[in-house]
Amino acid sequence: MEEPKVIDTPIATATKLDMDDSGSSINQKMYRGIIGSLLYLTTSWPDIVFSVGLCASLQTNPKEYHLNAAKRILRYLKGTQDLVLYYPSGDNFNLTGYADADYAGYLVDRKSTSGMAHFLGSCLISWGTRKQYSVALSTAEAEYVAVASCCAQLLWIKQQLEDFRVYIDCVPLLRDNTGDQRTRSRTRKPNTLMSDTIFLEIMRKRDLFV
Repeated sequence: MEEPKVIDTPIATATKLDMDDSGSSINQKMYRGIIGSLLYLTTSWPDIVFSVGLCASLQTNPKEYHLNAAKRILRYLKGTQDLVLYYPSGDNFNLTGYADADYAGYLVDRKSTSGMAHFLGSCLISWGTRKQYSVALSTAEAEYVAVASCCAQLLWIKQQLEDFRVYIDCVPLLRDNTGDQRTRSRTRKPNTLMSDTIFLEIMRKRDLFV
């Protein structure tokens, strides 16, 4: 893959990977090496978290079409090297969480997948995707599980911000069935023990702002 053809998406929308044993076997060491490198990149590339996690869950007996899916991620990274996370400085500390669920998308055990992203103001500070522990019986159930995970993460972030004397009121908001569940939080003015300037400087040192 020295001169790969670049692509705009890390995974096709119609891709459904499973543990089918009928495919052609590949070098497992090479496949796991690719997945290990991609897992390292997920710490700064939130747009590949889902696709890398899907490929990583099939490392036991990888087949040729699993390798093709992993190579597609590499082609995507090759063509999107100019994409970066931007953390502008400012005094907007609205904490917002977005959650969505892929109902019964995992073909092996028909479990759903939760995805979430959390913003402090306009800055993305936390993201993740994981397979749900139980089998959801409906899309609504899968989405409520995803929102519950998102709220749990928001409460953890809220506690971290309170350690910096920034007090936040978390107000979960559930929307319609379009998959755009969202949880908002409204931030009050920082405690008078710490001025806005000092607080912003601390956040910059912790690489939350630039």
